Amino acid sequence: MQLDYALHDAIGYQLTLTARHVEQRFEPALHALGLTRTTWCVALAAEGAGLRHPSEIAAYIGLDRTAISRALRQMERDGLVIRSQGAADGRTRRVQLTPAGRECLAAANQAANRARRDTEARLTKSELETLKSLLLKLRHGDEKRITRL
Repeated sequence: MQLDYALHDAIGYQLTLTARHVEQRFEPALHALGLTRTTWCVALAAEGAGLRHPSEIAAYIGLDRTAISRALRQMERDGLVIRSQGAADGRTRRVQLTPAGRECLAAANQAANRARRDTEARLTKSELETLKSLLLKLRHGDEKRITRL
C-alpha cells in the first residue's frame, strides 16, 4: 500500500515538532517552580496584562474556561492566586496573584526569557521577523487583523 501523505513534508507536523523542541527547553524550569505552561500563562495574564476575570484570562490565552478554572483551582491550592467574588455580581470571580505567585512568576519569566533567547539566537533578525510574520499569517490568514500577541 502506498501512502498519499508525506508526514515529514507537512507544515503541521514540522510546526508540532518545532513547538515540542522549544517547549522542552523551557518546561523543566516551569515544573521545578511547580508550574505548567497553562498556569504560567494564567499568571502572566493576571499580573502582566492585569486581567482579573477567568473569562478574560481564557480569551487572552486562547483556552476554554474549563481549562482556566482547573488551572486556577490548582494555583489557589498552591497559594499562587486568590480568587474572590466580584463586588457587583456575586457570581463573578476576580483573580489576583499572591506575593508567592508574583515571586514564582518572576522566576518563570527569567527562565522563559533564557529559553527565548536560546531559541531566537539560531535565527538572524531578518529570519526571526519573517518567521513571526509567517506564523501569524498561518494562524490568522491576515496579519493586519492581529490586535495582540
